[in-house]
Amino acid sequence: MAPDPSSTGLDPKVAGLLCYLGCFVTGILFLILEKKSRFVKFHALQSIFATVALIVINIVLGFIPVLGWLIGLLLTPATFVLWIALMLFALQGRWFKLPLIGDYAQDQAGKF
Repeated sequence: MAPDPSSTGLDPKVAGLLCYLGCFVTGILFLILEKKSRFVKFHALQSIFATVALIVINIVLGFIPVLGWLIGLLLTPATFVLWIALMLFALQGRWFKLPLIGDYAQDQAGKF
């Protein structure tokens, strides 16, 4: 299914990619600017929720001395790979949903 047109004037696939580019900042920006496309809103919300979840995880790991540092060391490259994958999925026009976060983002995209 092709993404619906974006009110931003951008191709909705490019707008979806840009939602992830600046983490929650561009997610919030596109959530505010987008008036029509559920596809763009979904990716904006998923970007915001994923960024907030990763920030919370990093804060919690900061309180665990050695184990938290080791987990954080593994989490950093995994986060980078995830972010690249999410941008590529958006550019392909796919509604790739992260576990837990994706379903909530999809539900909320219809309400904004």
